[in-house]
Amino acid sequence: MTPVARNRLIALGALLVAGAGLAFVAFGGIGENLVYYWSPSEMLGQGEKAYTATIRLGGVVQPGSIQWNAEHTTLHFRVADNNKEGAASVLVRSTETPPQMFRDKIGVVVEGTYDASGVFSSNRLMVNHSNEYRAPKEGEDPNKWRETLSDATTATTGAPR
Repeated sequence: MTPVARNRLIALGALLVAGAGLAFVAFGGIGENLVYYWSPSEMLGQGEKAYTATIRLGGVVQPGSIQWNAEHTTLHFRVADNNKEGAASVLVRSTETPPQMFRDKIGVVVEGTYDASGVFSSNRLMVNHSNEYRAPKEGEDPNKWRETLSDATTATTGAPR
């Protein structure tokens, strides 16, 4: 066998292995492991297709919808498309302690499953927040940030504001 023929045979073998790997990824059931990212209106629009899939639901916490039961570590709230009145929303039930920054109108991403009863059961809750620091303006109270934390604490404990 000449060196040229041997090199062609090696290249052909490498192409066949790469093609088989690509075919396995494309047709080998990888879709069962995908996690879809949807807004509430997109998820509701999917109908029954949304019932069995693992979904990442993204939106904002609907104002006034947070119900936290510290005794049973149960959190109920609604995730809406946006802060506007009448925006599509989904009821979320989570059994984990919410992050400290969790409050009304904050952006969230929850991961879990949606069932026919209309409840999204979350096993992961993440809040979206800005990582930008803004120094207090001249004359502004530098401890004003504490009000945000106290608002978040009353929102998660269910205490009236």
